[in-house]
Amino acid sequence: MAILLSEKIEKEAVEIGASMMAISARTAPKGRGVDSIKTLIVTGEDLENLAVTMEKKVREKSPELPFFRRDADNVRSFSAVLLIGVSGDPKKVELPLNCGACGYRGCENLQAKGKRQGEDFTGPICIFQAVDLGIALGSAVKLAGELNIDNRIMYTVGAGAKKLNLLDSDLIIGIPLSVTGKNPYFDRP
Repeated sequence: MAILLSEKIEKEAVEIGASMMAISARTAPKGRGVDSIKTLIVTGEDLENLAVTMEKKVREKSPELPFFRRDADNVRSFSAVLLIGVSGDPKKVELPLNCGACGYRGCENLQAKGKRQGEDFTGPICIFQAVDLGIALGSAVKLAGELNIDNRIMYTVGAGAKKLNLLDSDLIIGIPLSVTGKNPYFDRP
């Protein structure tokens, strides 16, 4: 007979859930049929590295943003973090839409100006890439909800992940995952 303790069961379930969420992000609809979504799951000791980097961002931000510290403390208590990122490059430049939502006259202008590193992410971002990221995030957290895994979409986690170069993406958002008796995101300060 095997005895499985709840901590082990829950940790493994969260990791399996994170993998399933990554699949959900992958299969989410993509604009113009071009997929540039990337995913990565952070667990174990790497959660501490991510939290430390998020804390360092507190001092770098102007003005100082204390919620980076709060979110870093939260990351330490989670079982896993799913990162979802996207490239900022325009889609199908050979057949451009030239919508101008990026702030440039057309897709070629966006590419010609090149990427610029901002405080947390690299831009500008093609609007179709940003929409794809939003749809992928929505698909992933919908599945987390169905699996009863507590989760929250966090800019701060993505900013820390970008600083660590964990994912080859221009824009990264993190989804911390937790299975506890009380939702850790419910009454945060």
